Amino acid sequence: MSSFRFCPMCATELALIAKEEDGGMVERLRCAACDWTHWNNPTPVLAGIVEYQGQILLARNAAWPGRRFALITGFMEAGETPEEGIAREIAEETNLHTTALKLVGVYDFQRMNQVIIAYHAKAEGEIRLSPELVEYKLYAPSDVICWPAGTGYAMADWQRSVGIEPRFMEWAQREALTQEEEK
Repeated sequence: MSSFRFCPMCATELALIAKEEDGGMVERLRCAACDWTHWNNPTPVLAGIVEYQGQILLARNAAWPGRRFALITGFMEAGETPEEGIAREIAEETNLHTTALKLVGVYDFQRMNQVIIAYHAKAEGEIRLSPELVEYKLYAPSDVICWPAGTGYAMADWQRSVGIEPRFMEWAQREALTQEEEK
């Protein structure tokens, strides 16, 4: 369910209202007063499998509990291509300069209502994290363990493309680690 509760046009409370769309009845949050519709389309998110000095850089977001590390990610800005966006995100979050980019794939991440556009990025420079990130680790590409969703599938596809059989973290293992980290 969306975080929208009120119409941005007239401030009327939104309701689930079914309307004819593309040959069928579709229920969406709509305004009964002015007929505004909240489409709730997925948000494009950019992800970078950042290769730095032959290793993969994973970082920990300051807002996350525990010590979980992930790919460099961020939202596209209006007026930029996905390639420009991920290069910008990598520079903003790590201070690294992207020297090469290759699309890995596009991944569905319904839990967050996102579509992830993932790239393999070669980068150079001196790592300096933005305040958004508090820590980073460098891993040999074969040592990265993928989580079974979102960017984890991108990492697995990239590993396969370079001849590495990916290993996935089990959900039970992930939950146990999360609980241990939060103690």
